[in-house]
Amino acid sequence: MSASPSTRRVLAAVLAAGALVGAAAVPAAAHDDDRHGHRGRHSSIVIGDVQHDGHGHGHGRDSRALNREWVEVKNTGRHAVNLHGFTLTDRDGNRYRFNHLRLDGRSSVRVHTGSGRDTRSDVYQDRRHQVWDERDTATLRDDRGNVVDTETWGRRGHHDDRRR
Repeated sequence: MSASPSTRRVLAAVLAAGALVGAAAVPAAAHDDDRHGHRGRHSSIVIGDVQHDGHGHGHGRDSRALNREWVEVKNTGRHAVNLHGFTLTDRDGNRYRFNHLRLDGRSSVRVHTGSGRDTRSDVYQDRRHQVWDERDTATLRDDRGNVVDTETWGRRGHHDDRRR
C-alpha cells in the first residue's frame, strides 16, 4: 500500500517533531560531583585555581593586594567559548559579570578583585574590598543563569591547601 506524497510529508513532519521532542527530553549535560569538588554541568568551562586572601591583606584599598586575590576560569576544551553574560559569584552574593570575553580553547583567564586593564588573560572586578574569604565558594554561571561549576575551599570545603 503506497501513501500519497502529502501523507508522506505529514508523516515526515511528525517523525521530525518527535525526534526534536525526544532530543529535548534528554538533558544537554548531566550534573556530577567529580573528584575535584566541582559540581555542575559537564562543560569545557571550569573554575581552576583560586587565590583568596586568607590573611585579610586585601581588606583595604590597596589595589595591588586586591589583585593578588583571584579566581581562574579555564576552558579545557579545544574550541573558543564566548563568556559574555557569564557570572562569577561568592557565597555573600558579590557578582562579577563577564563582558565581551572570548576564551580560547585550552586557555584561562584570572578574575582579579581589584582594578586594572582587562586583557585576554586577566580581567578586573574594580572592587575596593576583598571578595574571596578564607572559607568561601565560587560559583560560575552561564549567560542563562545555569550553574556551570563551583569551587569551595576552607575548613568546610575540599581545598584547604588552595592558597598558592
